[in-house]
Amino acid sequence: MSGRRDQHEGPRSRTEPTLGDLDHLDAPPPAGPPRDDLPQLTIEPERRRASHGAGASRAAAPRRWPWLLLLAVLGLLLVLWLNQDRLRGLVPSTGLNDTLSRAELALQDGRLDGPDGARELFESARAQEPDNDRARDGLRKVGMAELARADAALNAGKLDEAGRTLDAARELLGGGSDVDRLDAAIARARGAATQADGLIEQAQQALAAGRLDGSDGAGALYRRVLAGDPGNAVAAHGLDKVGAALAAKARAALAANDLAAAGAGIDQLAALLPNYGELPSLRAALAQGRKQDSDALATALKQGQEALRAGRIGGEGDDTALAYFKRAQALDPDNAEARAGLGQVAQALIVQANAALDGDDRAAAARLLDAAAALAPRSADLAAARARLGSDASEGTGSAGGRSDAQAPDAEATVPAMLTPAQSAEVASLVTRAQTAARRGQIMLPPGESAYDLYRSALAIDGNNGPARQGLQNLPNLVSRQLEQALANGNLAQAGELLADLSDLAPGDAGQEQWRQRLAGAWLDQAEQQLARGDRANATQSVEQARKVAPNLPRLQDVAARLQAAR
Repeated sequence: MSGRRDQHEGPRSRTEPTLGDLDHLDAPPPAGPPRDDLPQLTIEPERRRASHGAGASRAAAPRRWPWLLLLAVLGLLLVLWLNQDRLRGLVPSTGLNDTLSRAELALQDGRLDGPDGARELFESARAQEPDNDRARDGLRKVGMAELARADAALNAGKLDEAGRTLDAARELLGGGSDVDRLDAAIARARGAATQADGLIEQAQQALAAGRLDGSDGAGALYRRVLAGDPGNAVAAHGLDKVGAALAAKARAALAANDLAAAGAGIDQLAALLPNYGELPSLRAALAQGRKQDSDALATALKQGQEALRAGRIGGEGDDTALAYFKRAQALDPDNAEARAGLGQVAQALIVQANAALDGDDRAAAARLLDAAAALAPRSADLAAARARLGSDASEGTGSAGGRSDAQAPDAEATVPAMLTPAQSAEVASLVTRAQTAARRGQIMLPPGESAYDLYRSALAIDGNNGPARQGLQNLPNLVSRQLEQALANGNLAQAGELLADLSDLAPGDAGQEQWRQRLAGAWLDQAEQQLARGDRANATQSVEQARKVAPNLPRLQDVAARLQAAR
């Protein structure tokens, strides 16, 4: 039978399936082709060929699949190779992660170097995996930490350590602006250190020579070193030695009751080492000594005034005004009352000399004027009295060049009895020039052209010249007016010069103490203004000027303490 149904073929009855003849299974097969009693099938040629082609395809299929599998495997290997970095990160690495964790912990703890330091651990991790981002970033952080350590070492003055640490930072960071900046700073510091070594050597030599103060003294040199290198132990120790030497000098001055020297030494010590341990005890000893001297000073000044009122002016003995005021000046050389007292003694001696001249006792007048000249050599009244003494001598002799043996050996002594026209003209010219110099403020300077010298030159020619004598004696009043104007204008330097002139011209003037206090107060006002602007250098100079004018002014101590605190 064919495998397909012909379209012309009619319907056929169904063929039931059968197992064949089961009774003859053991019988020998019959001759001829075997029979199975199954329906016979007939296969047409086209169908046979188609079936043969399908079988061939099924046989070829098992031969192609190994090649497809090989291609798939190769493609997979290519994908894996191209993505190996990403895949490697997905694969856990216990040893590498442990090294990185230890490195990060060491970095947090500040352990940068050493066998278990952050740098060595990060470098170990990078050796295991050269492209590991954590290792690369960690080494950068180590470099920044090394840079910070180098900066701290520089600020601490540890230049060698700073240089070594900076080299480590440069290796890790590969340079950069921060590295270059720090390198330059270390180079400058090393140059300053070299200069500091030279200053220390100079300071040591000055200390050995006993030069403690001044710009080239040991104290100033050590201070210059510490200004550039506050941590310099050698300079700090040297400064302590200077402090000990100044303290020893102050103690020696206190023992000798030289309070002025002791006070100067203590001030130097305080300026150099404000926190020096012995300062409080030294100041207490100085204060006690000053109190004792202050009591003695007050007593001497009081006794001197009493002697003046009693007419015990000078001469021999220790109960005269001269003796008491000299004792007060020995206790305090800068004491204005003692200085004024001696001026009053000189003035009283001049008054006595004029009285002696009125009594025609030229010898006594000369002795009194000599004693006054020892106390106030530039007194205007003294110059006028000397001119009068010379004039009286010329009148007594009656000769142009006459001179008395008792006359004081002074330029004003030789005075002609009658003036020639030329001499009169010269005297008039000298008086006019003196008046002009006085108006200009040239009271005592310049020598030879000052009002004081010109008036004296006129009196040397004519001791009785009224305008010259009156102009000379009026100079203290003129100086007082100019001093008032200088203070009003804030010209303190000029005011100081005028006050010195007034002290020379009228040493016994009691009003000079008020002038001193006013001028010292003006200097302190200026010092406070300068201190408020932060100008400590000029403020220091202003305080020193006030100290020279009125060293015992209470306000002076307050401003000086504020200046010291600002330093």
